[in-house]
Amino acid sequence: MIYGGGGAIGGAVARAFAREGAKVFLAGPTRARLDAVAYDITASGGIVEVAEVDALDERSVEAHAEAVAAKAGGIDIALNAVGIFHVQGTPLAELSLEDFAHPIASYTRTNFITAKAVTRHMAKKAVCLLPHAIPEATAMGSHSRDVFRPFAERAGITVEQMLARHADTTLLKRLPTLAQVANVAAFLASDQAGALTGTVVNLTCGALVD
Repeated sequence: MIYGGGGAIGGAVARAFAREGAKVFLAGPTRARLDAVAYDITASGGIVEVAEVDALDERSVEAHAEAVAAKAGGIDIALNAVGIFHVQGTPLAELSLEDFAHPIASYTRTNFITAKAVTRHMAKKAVCLLPHAIPEATAMGSHSRDVFRPFAERAGITVEQMLARHADTTLLKRLPTLAQVANVAAFLASDQAGALTGTVVNLTCGALVD
């Protein structure tokens, strides 16, 4: 089960899971984006189903989780890759309370709702993936680019220049790729990572704090 399955990270992980033989259920608000990922999976011989689900709506998420569990006999893996547009780069003195609170409330809400809906159908194991900025996810027209653009513009640089600066602050002098994040997610969901739970996996390429 992948919430935000039509996005850059959700889509990449979905393709990786399908490649490893998982039956993938994609959930998200935009059917066209979900269908695009599903097309890739089907074309590669994978099995996938899509559903328009608002991951901020508790009833919608719970109904979908119940339907998937009933059809599949349970839920083995759940990933929340939901992206929520929010303001970045605005000085605190100019930031409204609503813009400050929006990402905190929304990300907390969607993770709580989706986790609560799936836990009754699956094993009790949870791992958090912590990637850095992912250049491939900032393609023109993407939500990630919309988030980064105001921050870059305030600094007088392009999004690409900002990403290059981020890369320079990591130990590896580069940023993670979608494929790397997806492959790690597939590993963590496999039996080989059966001893891992309740932890955060660092995929920042060794990000350093200035």
